[in-house]
Amino acid sequence: METVNLDKAKEIIDGGLDKAQEVLKNNDELNELISNVQAKIDEVPVLKDALTDAKDVFSLLKSYVNKEYADISPKVVGSMVSALLYLITKKDVIPDKIPILGILDDLAVFGVALKVIKPELDTYRAWREEHPETPENK
Repeated sequence: METVNLDKAKEIIDGGLDKAQEVLKNNDELNELISNVQAKIDEVPVLKDALTDAKDVFSLLKSYVNKEYADISPKVVGSMVSALLYLITKKDVIPDKIPILGILDDLAVFGVALKVIKPELDTYRAWREEHPETPENK
């Protein structure tokens, strides 16, 4: 059985960038993706604890798409959406139906994406604190 290492996770994220760009052009599709990822996180307690940054990622993506926040590279945003798409895809390296192991590849891919965007996510959090009037803060 194949496992997900750092290089494989980056390959998965890069492979999903085209689809991610499509999602970013459609606010309804982005909201649906976020809802699907949130549902997956909620149904798997392991994910809920491991993805504590997910709400901030969702907020950042919505602020970006709504043109409230633009101080981030489109490639970074695309990478994050690509990782979210992988979380809900049926084409996992390790199928989710395999207990524990099935979630590990999802966590690995999302973890790599979070590592890539951490500086930008921290900058967004600071911006959001300075702009409490934005819809994503309400």
